[in-house]
Amino acid sequence: MRDFKTLFVWQKAHQLTLDIYEITKTFPKDELYGLISQMRRSSASIPTNIAEGCGRNSDAELARFSIIAMGSASELEYQLLLAHDLQYLRSDEFEKLNSVLVEVKKMLNSFIRRLQSG
Repeated sequence: MRDFKTLFVWQKAHQLTLDIYEITKTFPKDELYGLISQMRRSSASIPTNIAEGCGRNSDAELARFSIIAMGSASELEYQLLLAHDLQYLRSDEFEKLNSVLVEVKKMLNSFIRRLQSG
């Protein structure tokens, strides 16, 4: 069992989740059960799946949960784009969050490859 809090990819994903929670506070209230909820769930799913994978007994299981986290990151990538296109996010906010998300996806991809190569 690994301590997920020591993984840089988890730390980065956790901070992204905190940032998503903060920025979605500014979205229109009628999006509370729509885009706000979706963005919060998909962002939180990234570090959550990493943490769950760390609680499993093998690198294969950790890789599997990390792949699920990657899927959640891809969901969030679209949701950020949608929020920007709906003008809920300014361009600078979108660029900052998207840049961090791309970094998380790259870190996850590298992490998954390392786990799968044994």
